[in-house]
Amino acid sequence: MHSRLVEIWVGVFVAIGFLALFFLAMKVSNLGEISATRQGYRLIARFENAGNLKVRAPVSMAGVTIGRVTSIRFDKQTYEAVVEMHVDPRYDTLPEDTSASVLTAGLLGEQFIGLTPGAQDDYLKDGDEIELTQSALVLERLISKFLFNKAEGDGQKSGKAHEG
Repeated sequence: MHSRLVEIWVGVFVAIGFLALFFLAMKVSNLGEISATRQGYRLIARFENAGNLKVRAPVSMAGVTIGRVTSIRFDKQTYEAVVEMHVDPRYDTLPEDTSASVLTAGLLGEQFIGLTPGAQDDYLKDGDEIELTQSALVLERLISKFLFNKAEGDGQKSGKAHEG
C-alpha cells in the first residue's frame, strides 16, 4: 500500500515535469503566444535581403516587442523579400515615415524587425507599407568585402613600392 502511494506521487511529479517542459518549449519557440488574434493591424516592408528572418520573429521598437512577423515571401517582379507584420493595436501611433531594419539579437542570435519612429504627424494604418527599410547584414558578405578591400590595398602598396 505504501509503495503504491509513492509510485502515484512519483507519477504525478513526472507528469508535472513534462508539462513544465512543454510550456517552456512553447515559450522559447514563440508558439505559446496566442496574441495573434486578428486585432491590431498589418504592416508590409520590402527588403533586399531578409537574412535568416523567420515567421513569428519579434517586431520591436525601443527594445519592446510590439508585434510579430506573420509571413515572408519573395516578390518575382522586384526580386525583394516582402515581410508582413502584425502589430498590436495598442501601438497604433507609428508615424508614416517609420523605418524598418532586420536586426540580430546578440552576435549569433535570432533575427527580428526593429522599427525606428519617424517624425510625421500621420500614422501608419492597416495594410500600409513601410518605405524606409534596411536589409539584414550578412556576416559572410562583410568578411568577404573586408578581405577583398584588404587584398586590393596590399596590391596597391606593392605596386607603388616597385615604381619608386
